[in-house]
Amino acid sequence: MEMRRKTSIYIDESLWEEFKKKAVSKGKEVSKYLEEVMEEELLKNLEKELNRQVEGENQELDFEPIEVSEIVSNLVRKMRDERRNSLSGQ
Repeated sequence: MEMRRKTSIYIDESLWEEFKKKAVSKGKEVSKYLEEVMEEELLKNLEKELNRQVEGENQELDFEPIEVSEIVSNLVRKMRDERRNSLSGQ
């Protein structure tokens, strides 16, 4: 079950009235619409932060290498050889 919290905020009255009208025009409860607007804003900020990190200087991925079995290595080698031979006409 989703936890909900009742809160009080101070906001310009005319702005609040416009917000309520917009919620009604979209067929949404004011509280639900406010949650959606807040979530959208948080997601935009998350997207900006992710883009900033990707565009930053440190684009390295940190991961643990995996061991490849000899069977896989042999299969990849065979496929590469077949591709090379098909390209060279052999």
